[in-house]
Amino acid sequence: MHYNIKSMNIKEYKEKLFKSDARKRLIENFLSLSVLQIANYILPLVTLPYLVRVLGPEKFGLIAFSQAFIGYFMILTDYGFNLSATRDISINRDDKEKVSEIFSSVMIIKLALMIISLILISVIIFSIEKFRKDWIIYYLTFGMVVGQVLFPVWYFQGMEKMKYITFLNILAKVIFTVAIFVFVNEASDYMYVPLLNSLGFIIAGILGLWIVLRDFEISFKFVGLKELKRQLKEGWYIFTSEISGDIYGRGTTIILGLVSNNTIVGYYSVAERVMKAVTGLSQPFAQALYPYIMRTKFNSFETVFKYSFIGSLFISIFLYLFSELIMEFFKVHNKDAFLTLKILSIALFFTFLNVIKQPYIYACKMDKYNLQMYAFTGISFIPVCIYLSLKLSLIGTALSLLYVEIMIFIIGLILIYICKNELRS
Repeated sequence: MHYNIKSMNIKEYKEKLFKSDARKRLIENFLSLSVLQIANYILPLVTLPYLVRVLGPEKFGLIAFSQAFIGYFMILTDYGFNLSATRDISINRDDKEKVSEIFSSVMIIKLALMIISLILISVIIFSIEKFRKDWIIYYLTFGMVVGQVLFPVWYFQGMEKMKYITFLNILAKVIFTVAIFVFVNEASDYMYVPLLNSLGFIIAGILGLWIVLRDFEISFKFVGLKELKRQLKEGWYIFTSEISGDIYGRGTTIILGLVSNNTIVGYYSVAERVMKAVTGLSQPFAQALYPYIMRTKFNSFETVFKYSFIGSLFISIFLYLFSELIMEFFKVHNKDAFLTLKILSIALFFTFLNVIKQPYIYACKMDKYNLQMYAFTGISFIPVCIYLSLKLSLIGTALSLLYVEIMIFIIGLILIYICKNELRS
């Protein structure tokens, strides 16, 4: 009898939990993206100590620098579509003709931006000695841009079919992880790292595109200039916000690499990747929450923020206390690197909360103000980072990142407060 009551309670709990299709989709998408985010960060962390030991800090730093550099072109080709096109697909999901039009226009723009990116990269590589001497590394890393252009993550997010994103990305990461241990056995094999990484991105992109065309009955169609201009306009503020924000996101590695050397970059990159792996825990919730916010009222911020505050505080303290042990686990025995991770663990607290509140800002369509926030913090970051990196090396770089995250946290809360007051009035 006790067993039947318990079973009934579990059944009632499930019915309550999944009482609406919207909530069910939100939970399923959150779980899918959680698995994806774990794979995105845990699998690279599996190879991290191996790569640092086999390649050494110098070659590892070169690869990290090239990925940060190419990352800007990944943002350019994304052009904010991961949010603007997601919003567009989500609103028009029941109109297949309109969805095909959106899909075609976004893919055309992304392919055009990829060609522009390749031209820009070539000009930079052959104009600057630091890039020219390792030109093959940058071209091999550019494969990440190709794969990301092909992979319609924005379509799957808009349709709330995150399971496809999860499966394809995990497949790519597993292939890369296994291949690293097979093909990278000594420092001279360092070129295989960007090659294998790019192949993983491209394979996932091709499969994602194939699934969209096969399973969702989407077809390429002629798109007029009016639709292309509309998509460019929709994505503009989001794109400029992201590129402004990524001045500091990837700019720390770029600036440190320009004012120091690849070995110092290698030490910093290990600490930064540990921090980003932990930060990635917030991404699944933010991504799954965004389309849900678009269809519901803006009434969940206080609850979400409260639990995010508690969780991020706990994680930051844990990372701070065990920073030395973590760095030693990744084969780094440098005191400055230990202190760098401690500083980044404090920045992590603010980063986590900034990721969580971002969907609320976009849902309010405060794109212009969001752009101004990132433009201000991004521009102010550059002189701060250059000065501190020159004076304190990788420790100064970490301090400059902490400065930016605090600024974004404060300004972002002000924007959300304004948004909530406007919705209530």
